[in-house]
Amino acid sequence: MPSIMVQTDSIYWYGITAAAYLVTCWVFSVVRGVHNCGTPKERRAYIWPDRKMQVMIYLCGTVLLPYVLNPQNEAAWILMKSYFPCTYYFYCGALIFCFFGTVKQWKVWKKANFIAAIITFLAMAPLIANAWWPSGLLSPEFVKAWNYVVIVVSIIMIGYASVAMWQVMKWLKIARELNYSNPEDFPTEYAHRMWLTPIILTPFLWPAFITDSPKVMAIMCIPLAIFNIALLLNVMPVWRRAAILTEVDEDEAEAVPYENDELAEERSNRIATEIEKFVNTEAAYLDSHLVLEQVVERCNFSRRYVSNVLTERFGGFSDYVNGLRLNYFEQYKAQHPNSTDESAAEASGFTSYKAYLKAKERLPQK
Repeated sequence: MPSIMVQTDSIYWYGITAAAYLVTCWVFSVVRGVHNCGTPKERRAYIWPDRKMQVMIYLCGTVLLPYVLNPQNEAAWILMKSYFPCTYYFYCGALIFCFFGTVKQWKVWKKANFIAAIITFLAMAPLIANAWWPSGLLSPEFVKAWNYVVIVVSIIMIGYASVAMWQVMKWLKIARELNYSNPEDFPTEYAHRMWLTPIILTPFLWPAFITDSPKVMAIMCIPLAIFNIALLLNVMPVWRRAAILTEVDEDEAEAVPYENDELAEERSNRIATEIEKFVNTEAAYLDSHLVLEQVVERCNFSRRYVSNVLTERFGGFSDYVNGLRLNYFEQYKAQHPNSTDESAAEASGFTSYKAYLKAKERLPQK
């Protein structure tokens, strides 16, 4: 009798921990579903995962409900242990690809994401149907063989998530250089923390599948539930709404009326004049937190046009601004021979002497 009681208690906790995980998924979906992203949403200039994408992904956890209601059911257990390694890497990859608003270049990878979604769905569909059908649909032999399909798809999705991480890291570097005169203004820590999500989650996705142990799954559900809440807290604050922008905004990439070379040249000259006047003549480069948006607002042209002119005529926003700062640093030191390197760097628009050295190393010709 005691052994039966222990077994019953264990099964009880298996269901409770799974329910805790599932409830956090639902909470996440509801809160994100009603959260209004305001201006960043309208401009697609945000640094957290797309709201609709998150809601849809977290609602997918509902398929685990049979295990929550009956942890003793073999079909429900097979679904539960397979769900995490098979789906989470796809979820992470998809969210990373659409993570950074205008940086995402979603059109480039839309087909790859769609294919990954189909592969994941086909791998999970038989197990979901088997768990939700009252008497089960699949034979033990089929389920045993299907475990290998789950493993193969999981490995494919690891590769998919890795490609997403690699591609987005390239985009982040481009966004930082194109839009921030001071790289330290770029929210690198937050971006990297979210970028590393697949690696952070890996220790919690495989143990239950490998050990085939409900007890291990019960333990793993707790940190996974905590992660859901931690992610929600990370993506909700208003101060996260920083614009990470790239050279071409999807919203601005629509076709423009035909214009001849003379008109295009005239527009470029006007933009170049405004850039030179604002950044150089009026010494906006001395603002250590100068960003591309300020230049765009001054020029009164679209960011795409301004960014193109900066690249073609000035060598890019960051290089242009920091080149001016480097020249000013030399002038400042000559005029103030008793000044420290740190004070001269700050007076020149750098956030520190270390930032000056980084710029000098990158732009040795200046």
